[in-house]
Amino acid sequence: MGGPGRPPGGGGAAGEGLGRSRGGFSTKVHLSADGRCRPLSLVVTPGQRADCTQFEPVMEKIRVPRTGLGRPRTRPDSVSADKAYSNRRTRAYLRKRGIRHVIPEKADQAANRVKRGSRGGRPPGFDKERYKKRNVVERAINKLKGFRAVATRYDKRGHVFLGTVTLAAIVIWLRS
Repeated sequence: MGGPGRPPGGGGAAGEGLGRSRGGFSTKVHLSADGRCRPLSLVVTPGQRADCTQFEPVMEKIRVPRTGLGRPRTRPDSVSADKAYSNRRTRAYLRKRGIRHVIPEKADQAANRVKRGSRGGRPPGFDKERYKKRNVVERAINKLKGFRAVATRYDKRGHVFLGTVTLAAIVIWLRS
């Protein structure tokens, strides 16, 4: 995988965060944000990579420094995510870390659960009022895309683009 002089994702386009999708080459920026639309952690992947596979890497990168002494916080109080993250692995990960979450259930998952009857289990809890705050992440992405170099990705190398996105996130933090 990664080593001296090699990109962390391996070689080729995938290692550079480039991937084929319907519109050609594309890149996704996966992030977590606080309540004020400020990015907390960033991961850059090829465009065709599934969102749900990047949930744990994004969560593992969260580091919020404390105002006094002590190690940084790595566990948010709660998480809101869209249907792309609705799967057993994500829910088990959040349950294991003791993080409350609001993730809507996909229609096919609900249908399969109902089809199984009493063996299908309870539906996951869903709080509509807390889910309304999920737009914070979308607004954080839009703030990042307000920087032309992030929106159009002029950088050829993946680690350079990650640096560009990180610099844009720092500017967002400094402006808030």
